[in-house]
Amino acid sequence: MPRNKGELTGKQKAAILLISLGPDVSAQVYKHLTPEEIEKLTLEISSVKKVDNEQKEKVLEQFHEIAMAQDYISQGGISYAKTVLEKALGDDKAGDIIQRLTSSLQVKPFDFARKADPSQIINFIQNEHPQTIALVLSYLDSDQSAQILSELPQEQQADIAKRIAVMDSTSPEIIAEVEQVLERKLSTTVTQDYTQTGGIQAVVEVLNGVDRSTERTILDDLEVDDPELAEEIKKRMFVFEDIVTLDNRAIQRVIREVDNDDLRLALKVGSDEVKDMVFNNMSTRMADTFKEEMEFMGPVRLRDVEEAQSRIVSVIRKLEELGEIVIARGGGDDIIV
Repeated sequence: MPRNKGELTGKQKAAILLISLGPDVSAQVYKHLTPEEIEKLTLEISSVKKVDNEQKEKVLEQFHEIAMAQDYISQGGISYAKTVLEKALGDDKAGDIIQRLTSSLQVKPFDFARKADPSQIINFIQNEHPQTIALVLSYLDSDQSAQILSELPQEQQADIAKRIAVMDSTSPEIIAEVEQVLERKLSTTVTQDYTQTGGIQAVVEVLNGVDRSTERTILDDLEVDDPELAEEIKKRMFVFEDIVTLDNRAIQRVIREVDNDDLRLALKVGSDEVKDMVFNNMSTRMADTFKEEMEFMGPVRLRDVEEAQSRIVSVIRKLEELGEIVIARGGGDDIIV
């Protein structure tokens, strides 16, 4: 396909952009691409014989506009970006940029709600049908959903958690209808898409963020209502006591990362197995100091202990996400050989 005639393809634009930016910047970009993307882009770059100034300026201008739009979206959402771009570039061009960008970003439903305070959202959804609440929570960030789920009436929590877990896909029409109602209540705008939501992993992420008492209540209720589902959820979760399943290297890494005050609090009511596992991965001096300081702590509030344990678990999960430690879960898929 001739590059001087007709519309350039996405790969051609990407190749011209990287050629224009130079090898140093291109090398940094490559670090964020998959091997397949690198291969395709490298082939495209190698096929470019010459880039005329008109093509270069056009591609650079388009890239700048999209980057600027992405920045505005991160600041204030789709509506904010569209408003700013319309003032800067005019309605037609702004609309074209937003359309190109949102189609590539696949902006999720309830994007507006992810920027709202959880307390605002709960005020608007707490009296809705549990299935509606489950739908909204399955699309929000897990931290938001965890806070909202914790504040809902206790008798609803397990039911909503189960609905999230068994949710497969929801029709775009229903998503759009729920979005519009919540959008009007929060006085903002949103762009919809058709992504799948819900599932066991979704509810696991939510439960990982709630407080321990809420987590226990929900799982206890689920064990009565749906034992198989409760067991599957528990297999995918990681709680503080599961630290004994980590290998020594991972525990040493966790000890270095967590706050010492949190670790002392967390171990205060920890099992002997947990304490032994942690102390065995400290130097003798450090372990003795910890034991002595824990003795002088005196009585502590259970809530403070659970919050400290939750913060440590968050660190462990983050290290797992970064690939720095491995958490063995139910089944044999995570066995290291």
